[in-house]
Amino acid sequence: MSATALKKPQTPCLPVDIGELDIYLFGQGQHWDLYRVLGAHPHDGPEGPGYRFAVWAPNAKGVSVVGDFNGWTPELHKLYPVAASGIWAGYVPGIAQGALYKFSVVQKDGNTVEKTDPFAFFAEMRPGVAACAWSLDAYQWNDAAWMDARRAHDLPLDDAVSVYEVHAGSWRWKTKDYGSFYTYRDMAEQLVPYVRDLGFTHIEFMPLAEHPLDESWGYQTGHYFAPTSRFGTPEDLRFLIDACHQAGIGVILDWVPGHFPKDSWCLGRFDGTGLFEHEDPRQGEHPDWGTYVFNYGRHEVRNFLLANALYWFKEFHIDGIRIDAVASMLYLDYSRNEGEWIPNKYGGKENIDAIDFLRDLNVVVHEHFPGAAMIAEESTSWAGVSRPVYTGGLGFTFKWNMGWMNDTLDYFTKDPVFRSYHQNQLTFSMLYAFHENFVLPLSHDEVTHGKGALISKMPGDQWQQMANLRLFLSYMWAHPGKKLVFMGCEFGQWKEWNSHEPLDWVLTEFPPHQGAMSLVRSLNALHKAFPAMHVRDNDWTGFEWVDLSDYASSVITFLRKAPDGSQILWAFNFTPIIREDYTVGCRVPGFWKEIFNSDSAFFGGTDSGNGGGVMAKPATVGGWPHYLSLTLPPLAAVAFTPE
Repeated sequence: MSATALKKPQTPCLPVDIGELDIYLFGQGQHWDLYRVLGAHPHDGPEGPGYRFAVWAPNAKGVSVVGDFNGWTPELHKLYPVAASGIWAGYVPGIAQGALYKFSVVQKDGNTVEKTDPFAFFAEMRPGVAACAWSLDAYQWNDAAWMDARRAHDLPLDDAVSVYEVHAGSWRWKTKDYGSFYTYRDMAEQLVPYVRDLGFTHIEFMPLAEHPLDESWGYQTGHYFAPTSRFGTPEDLRFLIDACHQAGIGVILDWVPGHFPKDSWCLGRFDGTGLFEHEDPRQGEHPDWGTYVFNYGRHEVRNFLLANALYWFKEFHIDGIRIDAVASMLYLDYSRNEGEWIPNKYGGKENIDAIDFLRDLNVVVHEHFPGAAMIAEESTSWAGVSRPVYTGGLGFTFKWNMGWMNDTLDYFTKDPVFRSYHQNQLTFSMLYAFHENFVLPLSHDEVTHGKGALISKMPGDQWQQMANLRLFLSYMWAHPGKKLVFMGCEFGQWKEWNSHEPLDWVLTEFPPHQGAMSLVRSLNALHKAFPAMHVRDNDWTGFEWVDLSDYASSVITFLRKAPDGSQILWAFNFTPIIREDYTVGCRVPGFWKEIFNSDSAFFGGTDSGNGGGVMAKPATVGGWPHYLSLTLPPLAAVAFTPE
């Protein structure tokens, strides 16, 4: 990663100016381009080209720049304190892009440690943790049409949103050897066409910010501003996102502002004090993950995180952020026993500073980037997560519907003979489906750590397992809410996900798994083509039960409706029994066309169905003025729309 310096830097570090306005905004926690001030940046000073460095370490006794350009010698390039800002800065001539560097910090107690640059734009490949001197301005974007369209759009609440979640290190490999990852540019060539072919609207990447430990999947972030070097350079990641946009695919990035690792080279105890984190472990340490918790009440720390979120939107053109473990931020007693946490000033368990931070974050992002999505993984019943800040909400665009996920997965694990006793697990979600703007998540967390692959959760023989998989996905797409599935679920991978292995792509050569992929492709096409499937995802007016009470048959039927009056009738048979002449009430007379059947032979089913559609008959059934006499295929979903 290192590059040869332009010349051997013998000149001592020279002072550089940091503007009063920059210092003031940073102190207020409102410098949105803070990453352009702090960190390392190309600088053409009186001694020629080099890099200027700036780092916040208010309690340090001294800070130097060390790197491969000065033999990692602290005495050669000492930084200068900037007024009373707590910032140390200086310019080192002769450094070229790619040079490795760290900050040598003389901490408050006199101990000297080497710390990475919190604002580094690039870092060396693990296991090294040094930052790389890098420029932000070396890429020419080609996605102007996409970005203009997004800016002209409001929130994507009424859009057809279906997300393909990806762990970049295990989607595909070049060889069978661990570490032969696809690069960002390989993914632009292979992943983007694959996702486009299946019809997904977005790719959500598990964290791509630099992290030294592969096993953390990116959730132990070490460099918040540096795309991981595992897959290439920052320009390579921009190329991938650019390719996504040119293919009509949005990009969502997992982001981890809830905690950070305790590694000695990282943010923790940066200047010998709790700088980014609280001093008191009852506030500043997370017991579940052995990590530090950010001090959201400190302006400079809030600014670090706010500027980081804006950085990914501005410099990498991402379209949304999904925030991990929001519940751990909201509650002071999260995963803590009595005596292990400190109540807020009102005596409660709510983390007021974190709540204020999340609200500020969502307001600032939505203000600066209209059309962007802010998504919360929030697993509790906290009210108003996806409601506007001005109404008392947290201001997120969407919230993951963890309740729907848990209930539905639990239902599908049951043998069909017992499902009639558990139908409420399918219907209960509609009691709260519109309390938030929900995403229905089938994420990586549900197919790893001993939970098994999605298809392996399904009961029955192999045919029934595949049919249940198709039924599950069909129910998910029909249910109100945006969709998210983890890679491998779309073709029915049998093994649970292992981040140290690529997906079992050989399965896609076999007809049952090809059928599952065809089903997902058809569901995404249906989702986009019919407004009734997405326009009123977050409103009761887009949904109506037809019959949720046929427990004995394990059948439910409902309508999805659009503002233009169009509608789709969905019927689900959760048993392996074909149900002929099944009566379903309807409001519209005439012919109802069958537009989807998960039991189609095209998907690997038995091809039971309704011959393309049925005529409504004029008789009152269950309060409906007409009825349809349907054939419900085994373990299948069918959908109809009136012509």
